[in-house]
Amino acid sequence: MKHIVIGTAGHIDHGKTTLIKALTGRNTDNLKEEKERGISIDLGFTYFDLPSGRRGGIIDVPGHEKFIKNMLAGVSSIDLVLMVIAADEGVMPQTKEHLQILQLLNVKKGIIVITKIDLVDSQWLDMVIEEVKEEMKGTFLQDAKIQLVSSTTKEGLEELVNAIDSITEEVESKNTVGSLRLPVDRVFSVSGFGTVVTGTILNGSVKEGDMVEIYPSKIQCKVREIQVHDEKVKLAEAGQRSALNLSNIKVKDIRRGDVVSAVDSMEPSLMVDCNLHYLQSNNRPLENRQRVRLHHGTSELLCRVIILDKQEIKPGENAYVQLRLESPIACKKDDRFVIRNYSPMYTIGGGIIIEPLSKKAKQFDQGHIDELKIKESGSTESILENIIENLSPKFPDKSLIQKSIDLKPNIIEEKINNLKQHGKIIELLIDNNPIYIHVKYMDEKAKLMVHQLEKFHMDNPLKVGMTKEEIKGKVFGKKLKQKIYDEILHILAEKGIININGNYISLNTFSIKYTKEQKEIKEKLILIYNKAGFSPPKYEELASKEKDKKTFKMVYDSLIENGEIIKINEDISLSFSSYNKAKDTVIRYINEKGSITLSEFRDLLNTSRKYAVAIIEYFDYIKLTKRVDDKRVLT
Repeated sequence: MKHIVIGTAGHIDHGKTTLIKALTGRNTDNLKEEKERGISIDLGFTYFDLPSGRRGGIIDVPGHEKFIKNMLAGVSSIDLVLMVIAADEGVMPQTKEHLQILQLLNVKKGIIVITKIDLVDSQWLDMVIEEVKEEMKGTFLQDAKIQLVSSTTKEGLEELVNAIDSITEEVESKNTVGSLRLPVDRVFSVSGFGTVVTGTILNGSVKEGDMVEIYPSKIQCKVREIQVHDEKVKLAEAGQRSALNLSNIKVKDIRRGDVVSAVDSMEPSLMVDCNLHYLQSNNRPLENRQRVRLHHGTSELLCRVIILDKQEIKPGENAYVQLRLESPIACKKDDRFVIRNYSPMYTIGGGIIIEPLSKKAKQFDQGHIDELKIKESGSTESILENIIENLSPKFPDKSLIQKSIDLKPNIIEEKINNLKQHGKIIELLIDNNPIYIHVKYMDEKAKLMVHQLEKFHMDNPLKVGMTKEEIKGKVFGKKLKQKIYDEILHILAEKGIININGNYISLNTFSIKYTKEQKEIKEKLILIYNKAGFSPPKYEELASKEKDKKTFKMVYDSLIENGEIIKINEDISLSFSSYNKAKDTVIRYINEKGSITLSEFRDLLNTSRKYAVAIIEYFDYIKLTKRVDDKRVLT
């Protein structure tokens, strides 16, 4: 059966304990001072049975800001939270801090419970509901159910129970197979039995008679008896709140924050490497070596934060850090933690433990940081992918990648092949030397190119496209090697994103569309140049006769760009058919005679020397012909 632990959260005096009593019939405030003052000081524990038959353990936490460390000890092991907000007050400071803590601890499921609805009218209640929705935006409770209840009149309690029962279906099952791990939240002595510890089993299971070890003290002892929800059992497993009666250990030798685990399954440490998120709500950066309070499991420890990859951590940033502790911790990789300011005490961040048994690291030690990335990702492939993504603007080859990660070449080769097969990276073969870019980089550049072309086509509807050099400068910068650029253009063309037309690039979806007026100008120009043959008019002569010179030039330029008119030099242009006729003539003649003189070329075209010189020099320019003394031969 799936085991569920439900926790409360919320501001002081918002009705958390009263709600639990209304749900279970039990008061979780057991301390004399709690009863006298009417507020929760420490954690309260109880349980109740859901309509589905599941039994849910309940951890009731204090809402006062002075007892946040007790709250942290409670919510570190919960599966879902009841975020309690009083209808008469709405969202308050500890509502916000508790929410931050739950986010940092990666609690994924919850229900928002608005209590004391009997104290307000419907208009006020609607306003509170809207405030709550606004406050929860961007958090794991953004889409959570909002249940309205009165613990006094019992209104809404049945609906809340059904909502809890429903959401427990979504809670992930715990790992009951691995080694036992139970963070201790209470220690006490029972007359005739001895030392008893309680806590929520995070992992594995424990049987009556098992030998266990207390961390970080590493004292070994035996489990004499087990209780789950006040009932004696032979076996307790992950997800259950349990009480263990331990032999061979005294109450003074164990405290809240210790961990009961399988023998030799953990190792205490004074240094842990982490990925730390520094809350956006902080009003100043976190400084290197700053002293903080670390909350992990049910423990509170003092430590200093050594920032590994930054000078300081600004609000909202993540960083790799090493926590150097003043007393040992017992933790595992991927454990969550919270840090609070040393004084005054308030929550400033939290994160995930990457290396629980770290060695002393220096700031900006790239090798150590790369190791953390590998450990965090869980695979060398992930870190290699990350390196290639970061290096993509440099178009790295294997030698550059090798400098960025301490792996053997054959391993790099294997991982690169895997990344290629899974479509994560792209290989470009440049002069038989493979270079690699991440698909994200390619996609980013493709989007930028599309954006530039869309804008260009909108502003220049009669131009065939942007020149390769122009768009290269806008998307990649002009220093990009031409061979790499050509290879990228080839890939984008193959994907159907762009069209390449000689020296021009356009969107695959683009085509020139002439208006009626533009079409008439186009047809007139082609007719004029076809008729003129090898003695064409100057552009200025034609333009001087036009009223709308801007439209005329747009059409003329478009015909030049799409090759319907060939620009020989600044003064002379030929129609496409005349140009091809001149080219065919010179090729045929040289093939027959071996060479051609300018005068022979002029006579063949039946034109003047001026035009013959311009055309043959253009053929030299495009390397169709080359001059040898006073003759031309084919190149």
